[in-house]
Amino acid sequence: MNRTGCPCLVVLAIASVARLAAAQTAERPFEILVVDDQSGRGVPLVVLQTVHGLRYFTDSNGIVAFDEPGLMHEEVFFHVRSHGYEFPQDGFGYRGKKLTVAPGGHARLAIHRLNIAQRLYRVTGAGIYRDSLLVGRPAPIREPLLNGKVLGSDSVLTTFYHGKIYWFWGDTNWPAYPLGNFGSAGATSALPAAGGLDPRLGVDLAYFLDEQGRARPTAPIAGEGPTWLSALVTLGDDAGRERMVASYAKIRPPLEIYRRGLVEFDDAAGCFRPVVDVPLDAPIFPSGQAFVHRSGGVDYVYFADPYPLVRVRATRRDWEDLSHYEAFTCLRPGSRLANPQFDRRDDGRLLYGWKRGAPPINVRDQAALVRSGRLMPGEGLLQLCERDSGKPIQAGLGSVYWNAFRQRFVMIVTQIYGTSPLGEVWYAEADTPVGPWVYAAKIATHDDYSFYNPKQHPLFDADGGRTIFFEGTYTRTFTNNPDVTPRYDYNQVMYLLELADPRLALPVPIYALADGPSSALGDRTQLPPEGPDRPIAFFAPDRPLAATVPIYQVTAGGHGPYLTASPPEGGRAARVAFYALPAATANPPRAVCPLYEFRAADGRRAYSTAVYWRAPGFAHAGPPIALVWRNPQ
Repeated sequence: MNRTGCPCLVVLAIASVARLAAAQTAERPFEILVVDDQSGRGVPLVVLQTVHGLRYFTDSNGIVAFDEPGLMHEEVFFHVRSHGYEFPQDGFGYRGKKLTVAPGGHARLAIHRLNIAQRLYRVTGAGIYRDSLLVGRPAPIREPLLNGKVLGSDSVLTTFYHGKIYWFWGDTNWPAYPLGNFGSAGATSALPAAGGLDPRLGVDLAYFLDEQGRARPTAPIAGEGPTWLSALVTLGDDAGRERMVASYAKIRPPLEIYRRGLVEFDDAAGCFRPVVDVPLDAPIFPSGQAFVHRSGGVDYVYFADPYPLVRVRATRRDWEDLSHYEAFTCLRPGSRLANPQFDRRDDGRLLYGWKRGAPPINVRDQAALVRSGRLMPGEGLLQLCERDSGKPIQAGLGSVYWNAFRQRFVMIVTQIYGTSPLGEVWYAEADTPVGPWVYAAKIATHDDYSFYNPKQHPLFDADGGRTIFFEGTYTRTFTNNPDVTPRYDYNQVMYLLELADPRLALPVPIYALADGPSSALGDRTQLPPEGPDRPIAFFAPDRPLAATVPIYQVTAGGHGPYLTASPPEGGRAARVAFYALPAATANPPRAVCPLYEFRAADGRRAYSTAVYWRAPGFAHAGPPIALVWRNPQ
């Protein structure tokens, strides 16, 4: 024996620790991890269902903690399904897997992602990492089970204010009673670059709490019914100080807005205070998601609802004065939708522009004007449609922000009455805040479930804007689905979108760069910074899309450039002007049309999607050179 003690006692101690660890492992549930077969990341909101109908839902790590008495040490088949994902099918048509379950064991299942967007985690609610903790796995956020006693929250707004991200939600559920917080819950978090979590992992929210530790109201506006905030933005006042402002609406059953106005955050009180009430019949009112953009040397705050057709100078003083607001509209100043007076050029074309004293025309208004015959279908500003089929998309709410990678504005928006009532999410791009918003790609689907008010978080953009993040409200509200998803329902779910994904290649405007018959065509990168607006000849992707080929613009001496689908020979100067489908494409998408070449005797060329296009001295040159996307206006 030496001073370290009896060797046999050391061996016994080690054995005891080993037995304790084995006992703890045996007491743990069986861990089922479901991962994205493309990214390898755990997938939240995957349903595992046994043969006799027991259902389990993966947490934000993609984990289910299975601990069902009577089924342990048995072979158990689990049906596997999830919104926008698909599990492999066996010979009998079942999509699932048989697992031998035992305490402390684990299994890994790979599910195929159909969505372009990747589901990451749940932002709000209880039990975000419940199953992970039950099987002994770590959680990335500080409050993985219950934060601010929030069970569910509706529709998020964010802004950067006083060095933090401020978050606000609509109606919020508490555990103690079905009626919770109807005055907008709020929280803060740190920027990822300033000590906050990597948004790929989660968000650490610090709620504004009441004395019971609940997420308290931050918009205690007098009057019956909920207070809903909108148009949240941070602006500077005359002294150069930051001011956090928003609009609000008071709601009474069923969903009637009976009062609205503007509010400002009181830092000392930690809540919003009314600034001014706005009449319900005011032609312009800020709502939706806000962003600041410089136009003509002036900073404006734009309000995307979902199209950013309302703006005001980005100062606290201008924001408070509703007479300073402008709408991008074809109505004459002073006109109203009840009796619209249209602004038209001498040739009869509608004159869209930023105007005071006239309302914007939203999706529903435009549809009503077309049905009444006051507008022709092609005259409407809002022409969002599916990239391939050309089928119209009725946009619900969403957000718009500038993207550094695409060098365009990008929109994330919910579709109204798509393959689900409010569960389809689309991605679109535009050269300016007001458009043209035309072609879109679906990025996420939610079967018979809503995912409304999606909001991109530009403060989370990564990789130079190649990677963006957005969240929305996952709820069965506005559906006929009686099946509530436990823990997830009425909560915010975060997604990641890789903009370099070739499936997101969208047709962009290709402009006529010169007046009259000309072969000079190009996208926005070919336009002078402060030049006049140029007409859109057609749309085409500016990067490869499946089955497309590059169309080269070749410099050809004094006769102007010409287009060709063949790589130029002889060292001629050329650039890829756009991408298009080969003219001989079988069963082309319905949204495309032929692009024809016309030639003059002196060697000049011109291009049009109209087979009967005519100009003095030009003649049709034969079959189309490619298939491009129509300009619907």
